[in-house]
Amino acid sequence: MSEENQYQPPKVWEWKQANGGQFANINRPISGATHEKELPRGKHPFQLYSLATPNGVKVTVMFEELLALGTKEAEYDAYLIDISEGDQFGSGFVDINPNSKIPALLDLSGEEPLRVFESGSILLHLAEKFDAFIPQDPNKRTECLNWLFWQMGSAPYLGGGFGHFYNYAPIKIEYCIDRFTMEAKRQLDVLDKHLADKKYMCGDEYTIADIAIWPWYGAFVLGRIYDAAEFVGAHNYTHLMRWAETINARPAVSRGRMVNKGWGNPSTQLHQRHDASDFELKTQDKLDKS
Repeated sequence: MSEENQYQPPKVWEWKQANGGQFANINRPISGATHEKELPRGKHPFQLYSLATPNGVKVTVMFEELLALGTKEAEYDAYLIDISEGDQFGSGFVDINPNSKIPALLDLSGEEPLRVFESGSILLHLAEKFDAFIPQDPNKRTECLNWLFWQMGSAPYLGGGFGHFYNYAPIKIEYCIDRFTMEAKRQLDVLDKHLADKKYMCGDEYTIADIAIWPWYGAFVLGRIYDAAEFVGAHNYTHLMRWAETINARPAVSRGRMVNKGWGNPSTQLHQRHDASDFELKTQDKLDKS
């Protein structure tokens, strides 16, 4: 590209609504609700409004893992929020999460309704509430939180950085793809080296650190997101791949991946979840035949 054709930022940025590629119809520089819409409520203590993106999968996996432990108090209703249609800008959703991002949780188990937003906050809230998937030893607990917050800070470079420019951007820009591929591979290397002598992120104990990191980095190296596993040489990260496959084999993870999913094989889609039997009776393939 010649210097004459290089983009020069204006003195004052202006919003061009047509820019932004696949998500141009929902991206905007202001917050708040765009329309009035109440959210549905089910019968369980927890009401989840989400979508089976990596951030959404963290929370549905957490709920399914809690239920697999026999924690009946963790029963939940899950409703699909279609972000491509702007459901996250409905007034009811914005009341729970003013940032208009999935997942959003309404905890009705206490004396007053409690809103919980940001996936890491939801995981920590549930772990502390049910005393599960978080180490009791103070030092190990801190290590768990180190990796939980590592994921929260690092994944935007994988998703909004690499994922956007490699997969979603309307124009493929070599500099942007190279920049974020380098950072994505650095993060994969961090995880691979850390897992060289550990079964899980915090040693032998499966924790919310694993539950937070797997839907992004585990799914990435397994070829589940961005279709870029070969591009980044995922097979070279052998310890990370072993960890990813170990967690992928957990039944609760398989169930969690299905909840609020609206694409792919209909047998893997459970748009709403209200009962354990829904996984057998109400997947989209069965509903399509009814």
